Amino acid sequence: MSDALGVTKEIKQEILDPKPVAKRKEMVPKENSEHIDIDYNYSRENFYNLIERGQDAIEGILDLAKEQEHPRTYEVAGQLIKTVSEVTERLADLQEKMKKLKEVPNEGPNNVTNALFVGSTKELQNLLKNKNG
Repeated sequence: MSDALGVTKEIKQEILDPKPVAKRKEMVPKENSEHIDIDYNYSRENFYNLIERGQDAIEGILDLAKEQEHPRTYEVAGQLIKTVSEVTERLADLQEKMKKLKEVPNEGPNNVTNALFVGSTKELQNLLKNKNG
């Protein structure tokens, strides 16, 4: 069968030395608040610039729409107003997200009381009967 398939019966065993694995640097968690503040300020500046440029563009397109009185220019003006309002909403969302990031969670109970009874229900009922009188 090995002749028909062109396979030899010899099995070569070769032991290879493993390549040395380069050690990875340990990931040390860094304080992210500095990066968060930088990203927040950058995003905020970009949103302000987009809003200001959008307002300038709105003024220009409204002047053009008044001159031409063409429906398409009014349509473009409406779309531009909508886009600027969406950017303004994103700026407000950014403020809310930043506030949530900086908030210290104060959730959870102030007092934790664990009441534990080890025994059968019959013993518990007897205990309660004796306590109640």
